[in-house]
Amino acid sequence: MRAKLTKRVVEGVSPAERDVLVWDTELPGFGCKVTPKGRRSYLLYYRTADGRQRKPALGTHGALTCEQARDMARRMLAQVVSGGDPQGEKREGRAAPTIAELAERYLAEHAATKKRASSARMDKLNLRVHVLPALGQLRVKDVSRADVAQLHHAMRSTPGAANRVLALLSKMFNLAERWGLRPDHTNPCRHVQRYAERKMERFLSPEEMARLVAALAEAEQDGTETPSVVGAIRLLAFTGGRLGEILGLRWEHVDSANGCLRLPTSKTGRKVIVLNQAASEQLQKLSANASEDSPWVIEGAKAGAALVNLQKPWHRICLKAGLESVRLHDLRHSFASAAVAGGLSLPVIGALLGHQHPATTARYAHLAADPLKAAAELVGARLRPAVP
Repeated sequence: MRAKLTKRVVEGVSPAERDVLVWDTELPGFGCKVTPKGRRSYLLYYRTADGRQRKPALGTHGALTCEQARDMARRMLAQVVSGGDPQGEKREGRAAPTIAELAERYLAEHAATKKRASSARMDKLNLRVHVLPALGQLRVKDVSRADVAQLHHAMRSTPGAANRVLALLSKMFNLAERWGLRPDHTNPCRHVQRYAERKMERFLSPEEMARLVAALAEAEQDGTETPSVVGAIRLLAFTGGRLGEILGLRWEHVDSANGCLRLPTSKTGRKVIVLNQAASEQLQKLSANASEDSPWVIEGAKAGAALVNLQKPWHRICLKAGLESVRLHDLRHSFASAAVAGGLSLPVIGALLGHQHPATTARYAHLAADPLKAAAELVGARLRPAVP
């Protein structure tokens, strides 16, 4: 039936066995539906530019007046005339993935297949601790640069962690564009400036290294630390390897014939670590005490498992050696500093450490100042008698 919809008309329609539709005579497509139970609600019927039929509900009579519903219908029809699809856009909005859903897809389709296990674990941690509490409920398409900047600013007390989270989000939004979840070139991380980070470069002096070596020997002799703990720390110091590379080392990676470790994967891809005599001797010790069925060079307490955490033993060793503010990663820096002091070139040091970019090794250049100064003094001493 058709009539000019008013409060009196809507309330005057008697319920029937089926829904009763009353279409407004003034606004095409605007109508009211009365159910058999007497529920009255407003709706709109329209066709999109490509011919799709839509029949969105506007609201129930009582919650909306007839005129309010008519105004809503009029605004929606204005969008349709302009080529829009109000109901379709609303459906797409409800179906649009959230950052929490994007995070799940990122971990499953990118991190799990294209990143090292340790990096994937760190991404999962950063998502759980930082990203999801702040942005998890937002739709991917709605996240703005201001949202990202606010999260980055909230983490300003830990600039390194803030920058890692920013890099993670940037990668996620790049993938979101590739997956069609955001328009191209809309990554909200663009132009969010990273914090300056202070590079932590702690080098053990020869005297400190001597104390560390003595503390390791004492711990090995009195049994306060396991052979795996002592061996891992020694290998870190003697090879300049990364912690993950040493703890994840398998016997199949040890090429004794050629005096090297052949790692199938590392932070920079496949890698060869050349072994010096001290490192080779430590590997022989570990081999002599190794379990027959364990593939791991650095064995954990559980049979057949690798050692996964060296922090607490390292803290005990540092106390024994009287070392303060020394991280396990500083053994890698100390290896590099010893190489510089020995007169090795930066390209050679970069090759020893497995650096992918020369700029990474260049930060050790300043350590060569002492040898250069000594050389300058030698030249000056030779020339000095000739000066009148």
